[in-house]
Amino acid sequence: MFDIIKGPKFITCEAEFEESSIVIFGAPFDGTTSFRPGTRFAPMTIRADSMGIETYSPYQEADLEDKKICDLGDLNFPFGNTKRVLKKISKMTNNILENGKKPFLLGGEHLVSLGVIEALAEKYSDLCVIHFDAHTDLREDYLGEKLSHASVIKRIWDILGDGRIFQFGIRSGTKEEFMFAKEHTHLNKFNASTLKEILPMLEGKKIYLTIDLDVLDPSIFPGTGTPEPGGMSFNKFLKSLLSLKELEFVGADIVELSPHYDQSGVSTAVACKVVREVLLML
Repeated sequence: MFDIIKGPKFITCEAEFEESSIVIFGAPFDGTTSFRPGTRFAPMTIRADSMGIETYSPYQEADLEDKKICDLGDLNFPFGNTKRVLKKISKMTNNILENGKKPFLLGGEHLVSLGVIEALAEKYSDLCVIHFDAHTDLREDYLGEKLSHASVIKRIWDILGDGRIFQFGIRSGTKEEFMFAKEHTHLNKFNASTLKEILPMLEGKKIYLTIDLDVLDPSIFPGTGTPEPGGMSFNKFLKSLLSLKELEFVGADIVELSPHYDQSGVSTAVACKVVREVLLML
């Protein structure tokens, strides 16, 4: 039914589709990357390097070995056709949702989140998005192209509207984007200091979590296409992330690792650890 590229699975995520509660699939796409491409290599690199981390999280006192998680592999995308890529992601997400499971997407560039959210918004009328990133991603278009990783949150706003997008760690964008955010999204510049304020607003809502890993400072995470100095430390980011544990998550993604820009492998190790913690949160 789906054109899947098989390969190594994320550590211990070897449950069959039917018995799983969470389904991982990869979106190896970087067709609209505006600076340094390479995120298409992230899903498989994350899976391969996940063998270097423990399945147990001392942060959450939980273990991936105790969970039923299916890693399907990567969607096989056509080159040069962004709309077909998004359609494939939405179709896969719908299949996961129809079977009563939660989608977990490994990107890829940030535009891939749009395909998942299109499907989720059809199912959940109260869907809200929590967005960690260095960038606003609220451009109307990038060089005339509306479907871009630089405009993905604006396209999500087109679907969800005001008051349903919550952005944290943002430190880069045009003046117009920041002005737009003041009126239409909840944007927390530089960190996640307002998380406590917004948690009551999200109680009882269906939540999608999208993490652009460049929210982290480049000293921690240099392996990305658009590094931005002044980012969050790993510990502060993880503390912010885990403060969301009680919310009702219906899916998540992790995007924008470009592994070959960090030959030390540290960025991929960071990505693996974030994946582990989010899977356990879900």
